Amino acid sequence: MEQFDAVIIGAGPAGMMAAIRASQRNRKVLLIERNNTLGKKLLISGKGRCNLTNSCDMEDFLDKFSQSRKFLINTLNQFFNNDLISFFEKDYLKLKTERGGRVFPVTDSSEDILGVLKGKLRNKNIKILLGERVLNAIIKNNKIEGVLTDSGKHFLSTRIVVATGGMSYPETGSSGDGYSIARQAHHKIIPLRPALVPVLIKEKFIKEWQGISLRNVRLTLFSGFSGDKKIEEKFGEMIFTHFGVSGPVILDISADVYDALRLKNKVTLSINFKPALDYKKINDRLLREFKVNSKKSLKNIFKLLLPQAMITQFLEYCRIYPDRRGSQVTMEDRKRLIEGLVDLRLTVKGVMPVKDGIVTRGGVDTKEVNPKTMESKLLKGLFFAGEVLDIDAKTGGYNMQAAFSTGWVCGSNI
Repeated sequence: MEQFDAVIIGAGPAGMMAAIRASQRNRKVLLIERNNTLGKKLLISGKGRCNLTNSCDMEDFLDKFSQSRKFLINTLNQFFNNDLISFFEKDYLKLKTERGGRVFPVTDSSEDILGVLKGKLRNKNIKILLGERVLNAIIKNNKIEGVLTDSGKHFLSTRIVVATGGMSYPETGSSGDGYSIARQAHHKIIPLRPALVPVLIKEKFIKEWQGISLRNVRLTLFSGFSGDKKIEEKFGEMIFTHFGVSGPVILDISADVYDALRLKNKVTLSINFKPALDYKKINDRLLREFKVNSKKSLKNIFKLLLPQAMITQFLEYCRIYPDRRGSQVTMEDRKRLIEGLVDLRLTVKGVMPVKDGIVTRGGVDTKEVNPKTMESKLLKGLFFAGEVLDIDAKTGGYNMQAAFSTGWVCGSNI
């Protein structure tokens, strides 16, 4: 049985960063990954581009997290976005900042991010064990002594880092192993819920809009007994799927959708296709188009206002015959068209399950973890990093930064 200064379970962003940082401090580290490759989930993040972090300031950054803002202050003060950017650029990987402060490699390839991490893991102080699943921690007399794997191997250490991820995308290895180890030490696990997931819609015409992507729309979430209480509002991009809606604004609002549905409330989404225009400007635009194109059908006139593949169902939603000519549109017709453009209502049926989320809400209760070191307050020598903790944020690089930051802090203290 080999002896190590620390055993790190999970080779995602948090686990790899913990190993790299610990090795810089001359710690002998064992990094165990149940997959046969490193960083499997990292490779698919950001649609394969890897949104590393966000360039916003600390206050705005923390605002994007749900319940973990206060917990993360110490962590981010130790290792924040500028530190992470320098970490990669020192290895000659150029990064770029896109709209919304999102930071990506200039190559638009997550393979290059993983390449830098792999290079830094080639260190005499780090041993990597792939294809091995840790079953549990070895705890005797309330002390960490090591870990036991599914092949019966024992590895000795008085420090263990659990960086196994959450329950999202289990095919990448995030299947909840870390929660079992946390429960061994009597840690509380905040119930697991989906976060950053697509939303299911009841209206059947949505299937006809599958694949249509919209930019610069305003999405408003309504809930309550009668479904008229405004809960949240977002501006940005969305996409229609065969079962409902997805895209950045949908993912960001999905946690609120889930919470509203749990209250058994009626939940609806309102889409404003023209958020830059007020009622009068839209009305004037329609009057102008109908006058200039008086002999054209509405389905042809609306090509100037909406993607062509949406028009037939949109006009049916507005209760207007698609072949009606511009000269035949009444004032009541126009009111319904404007209402459809600024407040098209969709009825929410549900959200996709936690396994389909980009991240997991819930996890190891952060109240039981020291925010300055990531060490358990219940069992000395047990550390946590990344998504296994009850940490989740909106889209935009915040979750990835949290994984790298908590990993860095772990590696600085093991």
